[in-house]
Amino acid sequence: MNLFNKRPPNKDLVEIGGGGILDRRRFLLSGASFVTVMAASPILSATEAKAKPSYPNHMKIPGAPSSNYGLPSQYETAVKRTNESFYKSGIFTGAHTPLDRLNGTITPSGLHFSIHHNGIPDINPAAHEFLIHGFVNKPMKWSIETLLNYPIVSRIQFLECSGNSAANAVSSDPVDASCTSIHGQVSCSEWAGIPLKYLLDEVGVNPKGKWAMCEGADAGNHVRNVPLEKLYDDAIIALYQNGERIRPDQGYPMRLFVPGYEGNMNVKWLHRMEITDQPSQSKDEQSLYAEFTSDKKLNQFTFFMEVKSIITKPSGTQQLPDKGLYEIAGLAWSGRGRIEKVEVSADSGKTWVAAHLEGPVMSKSFTRFTIPWRWNGQGTILMSRATDEFGNVQPSRDEWKSRYEDFTFNHYNAINAWLVNPDGGVKNVYV
Repeated sequence: MNLFNKRPPNKDLVEIGGGGILDRRRFLLSGASFVTVMAASPILSATEAKAKPSYPNHMKIPGAPSSNYGLPSQYETAVKRTNESFYKSGIFTGAHTPLDRLNGTITPSGLHFSIHHNGIPDINPAAHEFLIHGFVNKPMKWSIETLLNYPIVSRIQFLECSGNSAANAVSSDPVDASCTSIHGQVSCSEWAGIPLKYLLDEVGVNPKGKWAMCEGADAGNHVRNVPLEKLYDDAIIALYQNGERIRPDQGYPMRLFVPGYEGNMNVKWLHRMEITDQPSQSKDEQSLYAEFTSDKKLNQFTFFMEVKSIITKPSGTQQLPDKGLYEIAGLAWSGRGRIEKVEVSADSGKTWVAAHLEGPVMSKSFTRFTIPWRWNGQGTILMSRATDEFGNVQPSRDEWKSRYEDFTFNHYNAINAWLVNPDGGVKNVYV
C-alpha cells in the first residue's frame, strides 16, 4: 500500500528541482510520510488496533547470553562484502563494501573493502618489527609492543582504491550492476595510530631525504613510495580500526595510513621504510598505478583521490515498490579536504538542487547527503555532484574521459547516473 498517495494533496510539498526534488525543510514540516525502498506500512483498522495482542515466541522465552565477540544478527546475512578476483588470479583478490546496504558514515571493520596482491599473511605480532633506515642519522627498529607505548591519535577518514568505479571508466556500455559492485572499493573508519613524524624525528632524517620507500611484509613485498612531506603532515602507523586492533586483511599488526591518498599507498603489513632522495619506481608503480592521458603522457604519483559522490539509495539493481515519496541518500568524499556541498538532480542533470549534509562534515571523510524526492512513476535519471572546500567539482563522465586514454581507469571520480525505469527498477547508465 502506498500510504502517501492516499493522502489529500499537501501544498507544503514544494518542488525545487525537476523530476520531483522537494524542499527538505518544508517537507519535514509538512508531516508527509515516506514510501521507503522496501514497502509502505499498512494502516490498522479500529478493530485491529483494539484487538488483544498476540505475543511471539521471543517475548515468551528467555534469550541467549552475550558471546565473547558480538556478531551480526542471523537475519542480516545479506549484508556482506562481495568478492572479486583480479586478472583471473587466485591471490590478487578483493572484497567490496556493501555501500547500498549500509547507513551512516562509518564502515564496520568486517565490511571494509579489502584488496591484496598476494593473499593475506598470517603475522605473529610478537615477531614483527618495523624498520626505518636510509638517509637517516640513526636507523631504528620498533617492536609492536614498543610502538604501543607511543602517543596515539585517531581520525575518521575514508580509504579508496585507485581503481574504484573502474567499470564506468573503461566499459563502453554501462554495466548493469549494483552500487556495491561498481563503487564498493571505498570505506570509512576511525583509524588510530602513531603519527609518523614522531618516528621520523627520532631517527633524524638527512636533508637529502625526500621520499620514503614503504614495504609491506606480504609475499609480494608490496612497495609504494610516499613523499616525506606527506608523512610529516598527517600520516600514521595505524594499529587500530574502529576501536579494535586492525584486522589481518587491513594489515595486521600495522599498516601505513596516508589520509586522502590512493588506497595502495596505505601499505599493509608495513615492516620497512627506507628514506631516499627519489622514488624507487617499484613494480606496482610502473605497471598498475599510473594513468595514460589523452595527450599520450603517463602520469605517475598522482596521490590524491579527488572529490566524488555516489547515490546509494536508490541505486543499481534496487527496486522501488511504487510511485510516491522517497529519500535520495548517498555519500561524498574528497582526498583533499572537507565536502562543501552536494547537488542532486532527478532530471538527467537539467536542474541541480543542494542536498542536506549530515554532520559532522570532516576532512577526508565520508559525508552523508540526503534530499526528499517525489517519484511520479515515470522513467528518470538520478545524479549527484560534489564540491569540496577548495572548489574542486566532480566532473561529468565526458569531461573525465576527455583527459585520459580509453583504457585508463585509476582515479575515476566522474558523476554517476542511475536510471529509474517506470517499473521501479534502477540501472547504471551514462549521461
